[in-house]
Amino acid sequence: MAKVENYDVVIIGSGPGGYVAAVRAAQLGMKVACIEKEPRLGGVCLNVGCIPSKALLDSSEYYHLAKQQFADHGIKTGRVSLDLATMMARKEKVVQELTANVKRLLEGHNIDIIHGMAKLAGSDRVEVTQNTSEAEKSKDISLQAKAIILATGSEPVSLPGLEFDEHHIVSSREALNFDAVPKHLGIVGGGYIGLELGSVWLRLGAKVTVIEMLPKIATTLDGQVERKLQRVLKRQGMNFHMQTKVTGAKIAGKSVRVDLETKKGPAALSCNRLLISVGRRPRTSGLGLENVEIKTDPDTGSILVDASYRTNIPTIYAIGDLIPGPMLAHKASAEGIAVVECIAGKPGEVNYDAIPSVIYTWPEVAAVGITEEQAKEREIAYCTGTYPFSGAGRARCMGETEGFVKVIAHKKTDRVLGVHIIGPRAADMIAECVLALEFNASSEDIARTVHGHPTFSEALQEAAMAVQKCSIYGS
Repeated sequence: MAKVENYDVVIIGSGPGGYVAAVRAAQLGMKVACIEKEPRLGGVCLNVGCIPSKALLDSSEYYHLAKQQFADHGIKTGRVSLDLATMMARKEKVVQELTANVKRLLEGHNIDIIHGMAKLAGSDRVEVTQNTSEAEKSKDISLQAKAIILATGSEPVSLPGLEFDEHHIVSSREALNFDAVPKHLGIVGGGYIGLELGSVWLRLGAKVTVIEMLPKIATTLDGQVERKLQRVLKRQGMNFHMQTKVTGAKIAGKSVRVDLETKKGPAALSCNRLLISVGRRPRTSGLGLENVEIKTDPDTGSILVDASYRTNIPTIYAIGDLIPGPMLAHKASAEGIAVVECIAGKPGEVNYDAIPSVIYTWPEVAAVGITEEQAKEREIAYCTGTYPFSGAGRARCMGETEGFVKVIAHKKTDRVLGVHIIGPRAADMIAECVLALEFNASSEDIARTVHGHPTFSEALQEAAMAVQKCSIYGS
C-alpha cells in the first residue's frame, strides 16, 4: 500500500499559478506539497512558453538591429552572421536559471516538491506515481489534503488532418527549438503566439506566411491597434492570407503542401515548416477528473468554478488555464494568490476588468480594459484620445517612433475604461494603466500626473490630455 502523507494543501502543477499558490499557502502557515510531472518546475510558461519565447524574441531583435539599424546610430559592425546554436543555448540558460529560482523559492518556504504523475483519487486524496530512474521501479505515494488545487495549465490544440509530427507540422513547443532557420515558415492562426514566433523566425531570415480564417489578426485587440499592427508586420515582411481556411496538408520530402480555401476559391501553399497556432486547451488528461465527477464545460473542456475557484467538489479548486478566461500567466498567478486566500477564509479575489494583455512583437502591443468596439456594443458613452510615439522625444532619440497610445474614457465621468498601446516598451507602460483602472482613475488623473521627460510614458500622458482635447503637442 502506498504511503500516505497529510497536507493542508496539495497543488498539482508548478507553473505561474501553482508555484505562486504554493508560496502564498506556506506564507499563511499551511503545510504544502506541489506536484510536477516534468523534471523542471515552472510549467509551460517557464519551460516552453513565455520565457523561452521572450528570450528568442530579444535575441532575434538584437540580430535584426545589428543588421538593419546599428548603422543609423553610427555603429559599424561589418558583416553580421547568425549563430543559431549559441542563441538557443542562451535561451536554455535563461530557462534553467529561472526554473532553478522557482525550486529555491519553494524549498525556501519548506514546500514539499514531488515529481511525478498526479491523479485525483477522491475529494481529499491525490495519488502520485513518482518519477524515478530507469533502473528503479515507479514509486507510488498517496497524499491526503484538506484542499486540492488544480493548476496544470494548457496545451496546444491541433487540427484534424494537421496533427503534430514534431518536425514538419509543429506546435509552439517545437517552433522554439528549430535547429535551422526555415526557408519558409507557414503559420496557421494569427493570434499572439503565432505572431510572436513568426516575428522571431522572420528576423532570423525566414519567409513567414500567416494563414488566418478570420478577417483580422489578434482578434481581441482594439480595431485601430489591430489594423496598425498588421500594417507594421506587413512592412517588416510578414505575409498574411486573411479569411483563408486550411483544408489539409501533406508532407512531401522536406516540404509541407498546405491546401487552402480562400475567398476566391481553392489555393495551395508550400512551406518547410507549418506551425499550428490556433489556440490552447486545458490540460486535464490523466488528472482523474472523472474519478470525482468534477464538472467541465462540454465545449471548451474548462473546469467550472465559483467565485472562490471552488469546483463542484467543495475541497477541490482550479485556477489558471484550466478555468474560463484568458490564458495568461499573470492571470494564473493572481488566481494562485486569490484561491489560497479563499481557502484560508480571507477575501481573495481577482479584478478581471484590469488584467493586461501583451503581444511581444516589435513594436509591442499592450492593452487593458475595454476596446472601442466593446464600448460601442455596450452602448457606453465614451471619448478617446490618441497620441503618436513620433511626438515623444524619447522615441525619437531611440529611432522607435512607430505606433501610438489610445485612451478610452467614459464621456460623463471621465473614468478610464481602456488603454491600448502599440509601440516601444508598451509591455512595461501598460502597468500604469492597469493601476489606473484598479483605482477608477479618470483620464484627467493621468493627464495631471507628472511623467518624466523624455520617456515613452509621456505619450500616455498626452493621450490622456487628448481625451479632453487639451494636448499642447498633439494635432
